[in-house]
Amino acid sequence: MSLRETLARVDADLAAGRVPVARQRLRGLVSSFPYDLTLRRRLAEVYRLYGDAAEAGRWMYLEEDRIAAETAAFEQRYGSPAWRMKALAWRGPEAMAATPFAERQLVAVRTACAEELGHPVDWDDPASYRDGLEEKYEEVPFRPWTVGGVLTGGGCLVGALAFIAVWVNGVVALFD
Repeated sequence: MSLRETLARVDADLAAGRVPVARQRLRGLVSSFPYDLTLRRRLAEVYRLYGDAAEAGRWMYLEEDRIAAETAAFEQRYGSPAWRMKALAWRGPEAMAATPFAERQLVAVRTACAEELGHPVDWDDPASYRDGLEEKYEEVPFRPWTVGGVLTGGGCLVGALAFIAVWVNGVVALFD
């Protein structure tokens, strides 16, 4: 199916209220044509229908006329440059960008990621920025049981045993 045919189907899906289907088609198109900023813009419009500012900001990130609140929501959701690199779904050199602004944005994200990780990263090599994708969780210290915790656990156990007893009783009554 050609790009034009797929976009026609996206328009038909949106007209019929099939927003999730249109979104999925556009995600596929952006994956196939990562340099096409108009596809990214269309995808941002679909996410605006969902009210998802962060995803709209994600797909408008390379546009100069982007909405600041959406960009901020995107940057907050994808907190590290490595997560932004992954989220932008770009492939190839930044020079392939359709506009100078998009190229500067891509260079800025890649440079920030490289600085944070301490080594060069490449859009075409996700392994080069994979270290930045790991979540950093603080280990929760062990705490001894509390009375409330014991009572809650005991209550759950009694509830589960009562459910099983009623179920077994029902099965036995069925065969009597």
